[in-house]
Amino acid sequence: MPPAAKLKSSAHLPVAFWDASALVPLCCWQIQTKAARQARRLFPQMVVWWGTSVECTSALRRLERAKQFTPSEIQLALRELDLLRHRWIEIAQLDEVRDRAEQLLGKHDLRAADSLQLAAPLIWCNAFPKGKSFVCGDSKLSDAATNEGFTVIKV
Repeated sequence: MPPAAKLKSSAHLPVAFWDASALVPLCCWQIQTKAARQARRLFPQMVVWWGTSVECTSALRRLERAKQFTPSEIQLALRELDLLRHRWIEIAQLDEVRDRAEQLLGKHDLRAADSLQLAAPLIWCNAFPKGKSFVCGDSKLSDAATNEGFTVIKV
């Protein structure tokens, strides 16, 4: 495991990189929740980018502002996010992630945060994504991850 990862005990569980778009449905009920839960059973050890919790919190707050969930439902979702955060392996903020993300923006049609979401697992797997799983609910990011060589699990 590269030094970018904040290691936690994994007991050799099946591992996959998880994008924020796949984590939010684990925190609150959405159309993708069933698929996200199935992916969680397959890959209980999660690897995420260090900014993922901010992205998830932002998504949950947007759902609250859009009145798709009540404030108390969002509080429960934020607690679930906190539980997940204490179990995942986090790829730290590094110059390597930023530099790789900038390269990816020239190669794929991605937004800035999505390029960071793709750069982090490339650092995690030392740029050898073959046989590594990437759990994602965003179509453009899924396509880019597939093009980079990850096995994408769509939720």
